[in-house]
Amino acid sequence: MSALLEHVMSPEVRPFAIAAAMIVIVGSVEVISMLVGASLSEMLGTNIDFAHPSDNGVLNAISWINVGGVPLLIFLLLLLGAFSITGFLIQDLARMVAGPLPATVASVGAVVASVPLVRGASRAIARVIPKDESYVVGLGDLVGRIGEVVVGPLDQGPPGRVSVADVHGNRHFVSAVAAPSSGPLPQGTMVLLVDRDGTRFVAVKADDELKPSKPTLSN
Repeated sequence: MSALLEHVMSPEVRPFAIAAAMIVIVGSVEVISMLVGASLSEMLGTNIDFAHPSDNGVLNAISWINVGGVPLLIFLLLLLGAFSITGFLIQDLARMVAGPLPATVASVGAVVASVPLVRGASRAIARVIPKDESYVVGLGDLVGRIGEVVVGPLDQGPPGRVSVADVHGNRHFVSAVAAPSSGPLPQGTMVLLVDRDGTRFVAVKADDELKPSKPTLSN
């Protein structure tokens, strides 16, 4: 075990070991954030539309690599995974031929090899995920929708979190505060998102006639 750890953490493969560790860390943070009613995916910008050109050169470069337009978190995990795997393979092959390459040279090779792999993987994943279940909706589309306070209470202080579904049924966890005319909205309250300021929404308690009906046993 110590020999394996020593091999993984050797200087020539350290960048690829760090990339593999980041996959574990990011995945763990996403699971924990979902358990507390938030979402790392939302924080990383799942509302970015990779299908259309942007004025931002970085986004255009990401869009070219992320040819399938998968959510940003999945794209980052694919990129880290491809970089880590190809890096280890490059160094293993180099070790069998003559000796390990310098980490910088191997990293450049891993990046070059990762690009077509990520493009192919994102295209394949996009075929599995139906387009109408994608996260590509504008924040403005969530105004006027009913959600549930999952981290609260909502008041005029620090924002809480509201779980709300978009028109496709995809679940979003957004920051929200109570409207100035509203009292505190405790966790579990059904609320109506009436406005937003940037990424922060303004909520009021939803009227009973607006709340979604609960399914009955006959349904």
